[in-house]
Amino acid sequence: MSSDPEVVVIGAGPNGLAAACVLARAGLSVLVVEAHPERAGGALASDAGTLPGFTHDVGAAFFPFAQASPAFRDLRLDEHGLRWTFAPIESAHPAPDGSVAVLARDLDIVERNFGSPEDGARMRRVCEWHRKVEPSLIPAMLETFPAIRPALGLLPFAIIRIAATFMRSGARLSNAWFRSEAARRVIPGLALHTDVGPDDTFGSGIGYMLAVMATTGGYGVPEGGAGAITAALLGKLESHGGRLQLGARVESIVVRDNRAVAVVLADGQEIRASTGILSDTSAPALLGRLVDAKHLPGRIVRKMASFASGWGTFKIDWALDGPVPWSCEPAREAAVVHAGDSLEDLRRFTNEVRGGALPSNPYLVIGQQSLSDPTRAPAQQHTLWAYSRVPNHAPGAGDWAELKARFADTVDARIEALAPGFRDRVLARRAVSPDDLEHMDANLIGGDLGGGSNAWYRQLLFRPVFPWFRYRMPVRGLYLGSSYAHPGAGVHGMCGYNAAQMLLRDL
Repeated sequence: MSSDPEVVVIGAGPNGLAAACVLARAGLSVLVVEAHPERAGGALASDAGTLPGFTHDVGAAFFPFAQASPAFRDLRLDEHGLRWTFAPIESAHPAPDGSVAVLARDLDIVERNFGSPEDGARMRRVCEWHRKVEPSLIPAMLETFPAIRPALGLLPFAIIRIAATFMRSGARLSNAWFRSEAARRVIPGLALHTDVGPDDTFGSGIGYMLAVMATTGGYGVPEGGAGAITAALLGKLESHGGRLQLGARVESIVVRDNRAVAVVLADGQEIRASTGILSDTSAPALLGRLVDAKHLPGRIVRKMASFASGWGTFKIDWALDGPVPWSCEPAREAAVVHAGDSLEDLRRFTNEVRGGALPSNPYLVIGQQSLSDPTRAPAQQHTLWAYSRVPNHAPGAGDWAELKARFADTVDARIEALAPGFRDRVLARRAVSPDDLEHMDANLIGGDLGGGSNAWYRQLLFRPVFPWFRYRMPVRGLYLGSSYAHPGAGVHGMCGYNAAQMLLRDL
């Protein structure tokens, strides 16, 4: 058919759309096929999930990597309506004992509010050093591995210092750097955005990066909701002639002579791709279902059958009749509040989730988007967004439908302890279980937001599986550009961007 594209992109999440934008800009005819019948974006979307007039982010809600992402910078999404808003404080880490540590782009605020004067001064020195190396470090971390050219911008001493930092566990790094419990819980707590616990080997890297990037690009909130990022990507794609087809679930990939040549949709339609197919799906879906096992090495088939997921995610949205009445004053101005009481509390949380239990005192990531973006709620009212890590499957013989309300009440009580009067301000609540997340986006297997486990031995050349770690798959003309590829989780578009660059390089 003359309308068949040169490239088919499977999935319209941020990575799929970033890839499609790069390929369309290069002059290729690109079709993005998306299973969702109504919208693109996957988990990068917004809806009115509680009450009319309240805009909630479906999945990701704040974006430390988006400000520094080479992909988003190159695509110039601001030209397509994307606007960022910021709160005075990026992240507050309060505890019931009244202690707090704060991260902000203003380092004076950090120094005054990081557990103790000594720890505040130490964190300021860390952040000032990081600002010098970040322009080379971010591309070195996010571009196709090994990213030799940006790494050359780092002096040998900087590389040694970064390596020494990343090789420690989050707890060991924090204990070495800081003296107050408030400061010590920050980096290990931030690492729990993934499935990396405080004592995990090489576990400090993600926590360190989220901490220091809060003080550079910040935890920006897109005006109008996370769906604004998707809308900007779609605007960019359409400006270069790319197309999107909704309600188009791919059932299989056609392989001939060891080359991916077409996709078959659920309705039986076959769409040929003369140049290549780029998949923004999970690795197990691509190599365990869409491509017939007869076209793949047996080792890969077995690996996909036992692929390690990250933890599940339990998310809640609230419509509030006013701001959260935090006891800790800095939390009232923070884009994000992290609820983790101490290193021991974070250890206990990690062990409970890994043991298959619902956490008794859940670690929470709490987003206050309406503080900086008043378009999210009616006048004088607010939205609130939070998630905790949980097992991928409902504990015991129960199911999430039975457990949702009970665990949501546990989360409410956790916030109430830090903000007395919070429950009196709740107008409506929506709880979203791991099953709900997977139903909404098939990439979120068991509620895993991270594209598989983020343990150190599942990164770099092991992501998703050696030796196919540079986006090319065992079948020619087939590329993986989702968060299951390097550099992994986060709304930065780099997985798809890098995969698209690899496809263009192969041409």
